[in-house]
Amino acid sequence: MKKGSLISNKKKRFYITTPIYYVNSQPHLGHSYTTIAADVLARYHRLQKDEVFFLTGTDEHGAKIEKAAQKANKTPQQLCNENSKLFKKAWQNLNISYDNFIRTTNSNHIKSVRKVLQILYNKKLIYKGTYKGLYCLGCEQYKTKSDLINGKCPDHQIKPEIIKEENYFFKLSQFENLLRKKIMSNEFEIKPEERKREVLGFFKKGLKDISISRQKIKWGIPLPFDKKHTTFVWVDAFLNYLTGLEWNGNLKNLPKFWSPDLQLMSKDILRVHASIWPALLLALEIPLPKKLFIHGYFTIDGQKMSKSLGNVIRPEELVEKFGVDATRYLLLSACSFGKDGDISWEKLFEKYNTDLASGLGNLVARIITMAVKTKNQEPRIKIKDQNLEIKKVIQNSWQNYKKFLASCELDKALREIWGLISFCDRYIEKKRPWEKSKNRLSVINDLLIILTNITQMLQPFLPETSEKIFKQLGARLNSQEWCFKVRKDKILFPRI
Repeated sequence: MKKGSLISNKKKRFYITTPIYYVNSQPHLGHSYTTIAADVLARYHRLQKDEVFFLTGTDEHGAKIEKAAQKANKTPQQLCNENSKLFKKAWQNLNISYDNFIRTTNSNHIKSVRKVLQILYNKKLIYKGTYKGLYCLGCEQYKTKSDLINGKCPDHQIKPEIIKEENYFFKLSQFENLLRKKIMSNEFEIKPEERKREVLGFFKKGLKDISISRQKIKWGIPLPFDKKHTTFVWVDAFLNYLTGLEWNGNLKNLPKFWSPDLQLMSKDILRVHASIWPALLLALEIPLPKKLFIHGYFTIDGQKMSKSLGNVIRPEELVEKFGVDATRYLLLSACSFGKDGDISWEKLFEKYNTDLASGLGNLVARIITMAVKTKNQEPRIKIKDQNLEIKKVIQNSWQNYKKFLASCELDKALREIWGLISFCDRYIEKKRPWEKSKNRLSVINDLLIILTNITQMLQPFLPETSEKIFKQLGARLNSQEWCFKVRKDKILFPRI
């Protein structure tokens, strides 16, 4: 089907990334939330006729993976191969339309990381020293006492190890002032605004040079200038955003999609993405990403998800109970994108039945049934002859929808769609098109036009559902005339 007249023909490049996910465990709800959000934005930009590159993947080096492999009585590579497949399967099950799935054990990635480290070493931005301090294995990050709560990492509730070893250091402190200026001016934009303030508060403590190698961790990329050391996992991982574009480490030949328009992530990895990552790029004289957008965490009935509490909800469980599109909707509409959210099975069932079964699904069934009963199987509606009130409502909705997606307010974009669904319900009750009247056909035509626009808006969020609705509508746009060949099909969202 042709996309509607409100889809732009202007072609731009749009590069979006998720973090790459550790393969020491299986995909969880947080991974799915980030990746679905990225998928929605990638699909939206494709509908806008932009040239899109959507990158995701797995982070496969470091101490956590080494220990997880030992515990499972496997080699690190075996563990990586098995769990990387689980992530690919999860994204297939959630209908994720990525353009590349990068693995940091990929040979091109390893060669490129080594090339970059040699460049930084040659520029005298890496030097040898001794590190003594706190290291959280859960975060794979170095900590200060002020980062801890009751002596523990607040995210992983474990006491950091005290580490003392010979390391190589990157001169992170050298880039503090320049980075602060770029963040304050929004040249390197961090959203939501409270996350930008958090980063600037973090910078007030001063950026210290950071260790970029480990001697005791063998599962990592060896430094090109000292094979006794392996690369600190974050330095290795960050460069995936370049190597995932098939970049080979040549500074004179950057990928055509560089730099990222949007990098999505949860708040636990904001600080390293706002300091180490852009500082590495500045050191290499590579343009910075345009925007980082940080989302929050999910809790279950007000409690943090935990295996010990038995309250973990896995993405495959949601798909099994609700289906793919419903899972995508339930997660993205659960809270304001950028804030923490609380979910529970009870809330999910209630929202499914209210918004999808009684809301969208019921509206589609009502409109299609009325259209079929008119026996007007192929109505033709000229755009210039459309109801002006309806036209204005649709235009306002598209304007708000596009504005919300441009600012990553995914939940508000969904609310705009459901606002149109509510408008249709009110319009049906007001006009009563099931009664015989002169304007019955024009009312049904109005509803077909609104439903077509609702379906177009749904495409990035609920791709399979939108395709099913388009098939029932039989809608196509010929020049300045909408044509419909309506037919009934199965219920979209049976009540649970």
